[in-house]
Order: sequence, then structure tokens, then C-alpha cells
Amino acid sequence: MKTLKLILTDTHTHLYSSQFNEDRKEIIQKAIEVGVSRFFIPSIDSSYTQKMYDLESQFPENIFLMMGLHPTYVKENYLEELAHVEAELEKRKFYAIGEIGIDLFWDKTFLNQQQQAFKHQIQLAKKYNLGINIHCRDAFDEVFEVLESEKDDKLFGIFHCFTGNLEQAKLAISLGMKLGIGGVSTFKNGKIDQFLNQIDLQHIVLETDSPYLAPVPYRGKRNESSYTLLIAQKLAEIYNVSVEEIAKITTENSKAIFGI
Repeated sequence: MKTLKLILTDTHTHLYSSQFNEDRKEIIQKAIEVGVSRFFIPSIDSSYTQKMYDLESQFPENIFLMMGLHPTYVKENYLEELAHVEAELEKRKFYAIGEIGIDLFWDKTFLNQQQQAFKHQIQLAKKYNLGINIHCRDAFDEVFEVLESEKDDKLFGIFHCFTGNLEQAKLAISLGMKLGIGGVSTFKNGKIDQFLNQIDLQHIVLETDSPYLAPVPYRGKRNESSYTLLIAQKLAEIYNVSVEEIAKITTENSKAIFGI
């Protein structure tokens, strides 16, 4: 099978999610069998840290961890959570700071704290020479404002689950970001498929955000890392190149961000 030659990279997957408690090993094995052999795991808050370490110990050749505080988990205790992030970074190797950013979809109460946490974690990324993994929901202006304030040659990373327009895509790229493209690219109302081929493939990485945002034909169901292949197939259509070419370029792009 051709797919076995592929080396696909899922740059954003929550494999520690309780939605995988019944079949986690099988889900990871299934992904590996279709060519998805590299899984990058974003952090949410301190309550998930041990789950991430357990996952890594089970699949040390395939699982690569990030560390960070997710914006929707920025609450009254966010300084304690940031202290946890710093303590973990001092202890061991991570491959990015993430997922971090601003989310105004659910609640705007902690916008100021989200901005502070985002900025602080970008500075931590620079301290450790790491890329960042950005979560942005209903907050493009706010995210870009922080990124502009931190713009320099040490700022780089991935704009996870990119759902913006062409102008926002170009701005993100100008600020050192690759675009994380996942299931939304397969949605009829996703819109990004309409302009994506105007973005050079060197700026694109693949992701699932599993268990969320499953691509067509699984939309609305649990997402899995094996579906990275479906996203690669969609991009092959959009860019009019082979799936092998998509796999090769996007995995190289992921290596440029994560250093592995």
C-alpha cells in the first residue's frame, strides 16, 4: 500500500483525552499503520501533565510533548498555572510552548489575564528557543496585537486550527507562523479551501485537533490522528500535487518548528 511509505505528522492531537480511554493504543496504532508516525501533544493545564507523561512513556518513539496553559483555562489561579509551566520547562525537554493564545468564544471575563498569559508564554518560548502553538478563537485582532508586540527573529511557531481569511493567513506567516490545517479544510462552509492554494506549501502543517473537528466524512464524530491522511488527501486536491508530496513537505515544515 502506498500509504505505508508516507511519513505524516499530526502537529496537534489531544490523545490523552478521556474520549480515547477505551481504545487509545488501537487509535495510535491505526494512525501509525496509515503513515501518521509523529504526534505532537499540546498541554491544557496542570491537571493534564501526568496524562501527557504517561502517553509519552507508552509511545516514546512517536509522542512529542508541548508545555503551556490553554487560554480557556486561564482563570483566577492563572499565575499558579504559569508557575507550573515554568517548573516543568526547567525539568525536561519539550518541543514547543502550547497551546497558548486567546479565546473569546466562551467567555471574555479573563481577556486581560489571557493576554498576559499569552505574552508571558511567548517570552518563555524565546527563553528556551522553542516555537509556540497558538489557539485563537473569536480573537484574531487580540492575538495579532500580542504577536506584533513580541515580533522578532526568535518568534516562530504554528497558528493551530487556522480558520482566518487570506489576509490573516499572510499576516500570521509574516509573524513567523506556519498554518495548522485540519478538518475545517474539508468542511463545505470552512472557506479556507477557497484560498489555501495561494499560500505556499512551505507555510503549511497538518493537524487533527483530535478528538475535535473531525474531517468529512466523519464530521460531528470523534476525530482521530489517522484522519491526518484525509486532510493530506484534501490538500493534495487543493494544491494539485500528490499525497506523498503533501506528506513530505508538511512533515519537513513540522521539523522546522519542533526541531525533530
